[in-house]
Amino acid sequence: MHNQTPPSDETVPDNSARDRLVINLLLVSAFTVILNETIMSVALPRLMDELDVTANAAQWLTTAFLLTMAVVIPVTGFLLQRYHTRTVFLSAMSFFSLGTFICAIAPGLGLLVVGRVVQAIGTAIMMPLLMTTVMTLVPPETRGRTMGNISIVISVAPAIGPTISGIILSLLSWRWMFWLVLPVGLGALALGHARLVNVTVPRKVPLDLASVVMSAIGFGGVVYGLSTIGEGHGEGGPVPVWAPLAVGGVVLALFVRRQIALARRGCALLDLRTFRVQVFTVSVVMMGLAMMSLFGMIILLPIYMQNVLGMNPLQAGLLLLPGGLIMGLLAPGVGHLFDRRGARKLVIPGAITVSAALWVMASLGQDSRIVTVLFSHVVLSVGLALLFTPLFTSSLGSLPMTLYSHGSAILGTIQQVSGAAGIALFVSVMSLRVGAELSRGADMVAATAAGIRAGFLCGAAIASLMIVAAFFVRRPPPEPPAEV
Repeated sequence: MHNQTPPSDETVPDNSARDRLVINLLLVSAFTVILNETIMSVALPRLMDELDVTANAAQWLTTAFLLTMAVVIPVTGFLLQRYHTRTVFLSAMSFFSLGTFICAIAPGLGLLVVGRVVQAIGTAIMMPLLMTTVMTLVPPETRGRTMGNISIVISVAPAIGPTISGIILSLLSWRWMFWLVLPVGLGALALGHARLVNVTVPRKVPLDLASVVMSAIGFGGVVYGLSTIGEGHGEGGPVPVWAPLAVGGVVLALFVRRQIALARRGCALLDLRTFRVQVFTVSVVMMGLAMMSLFGMIILLPIYMQNVLGMNPLQAGLLLLPGGLIMGLLAPGVGHLFDRRGARKLVIPGAITVSAALWVMASLGQDSRIVTVLFSHVVLSVGLALLFTPLFTSSLGSLPMTLYSHGSAILGTIQQVSGAAGIALFVSVMSLRVGAELSRGADMVAATAAGIRAGFLCGAAIASLMIVAAFFVRRPPPEPPAEV
């Protein structure tokens, strides 16, 4: 691990420059890979037309990505302990660059889905690597401002993905969504190969293959089931919606039981002793609720703008851009405030702000003005900016160094499962309300508007739970205990 004793005067500049290079390279790389999680959202209609595939088939471009993330992220705790920083980074960016190239040249949907899966493998490794490295290199008193930069990656990249894809699709072929990203990925890979140094000391830890299989089936089943609901095609498919959810839930219960037993011998795939730390547990719960709100909004708001207000994809994407930019601009400042004021003074107003924005969105209708949509999205973005940095820093900062990699993997897994759950919940509520309105004789636009309001009303209720949880968030202790 990073040397915690004060180095000599001669070594400080070198180590500081080295650490900044490592963190900045990881930040740029992570932003690039996370951006691809949502960049396909407004491209699906174009792909359905050009590749001559159904909506259900095209949705696999998103479902396969989320599914792969959910399967790979739990294994990253092992990878980050077992291998050097440089090795893990080069592997992640190699997978991502290869997947991007496959997507760019794919002649049809099948190979395009394969490319998305390969992309997702690199993405899944990158985020836990970034968070674990930052927690290792950055001292507790300045972690807030660095975690603010990570918040830009986690929250802003998915938020502006639809905007960027809308702009590209209005000017170029869909393949340019990948051709434009590929040089960035290859550049980061080349720079990492030339300049990145190892900042952690790996140790030999056993890999429990049974845990890997159980993790893949459990998390994969849950995310697939939730994504199927969110895509709205689960009920009529060959596999009932409840089947993957039930199988995934049962296997996850067995997985948890096995991890508790393995933790006693120090060989758990995911060390669940992290949840013995109250600050970590509360922060992870709030992060899950926040990600549900973020991904639910990312899905519903473009549907509302295009299907109710009649905006085209480019207009809808540009309307979401100010909120994403504001979230990014606020993140470093929120990090500074966290270092000075702690978590509670940020997450309480953040949760209240998110809830207020979703209540406004729950009132949107056919006659709502565009400025109202813009205002509510900006307010929601401000609230999320106040949440993400304190929650990241409080959760991981409350753990001993030996559990950083496990905490990062757990946090990443919760984000993926929560994002899928948010999409499923918001879209399912919307679909049920749309069906009910259509059966009463409403036209499609009016029914869709009513469904959107119902979905955001559900989100507002979730945000109310965040307000309650926010009062239990605490600043992590200056020196977390060595054992938990």
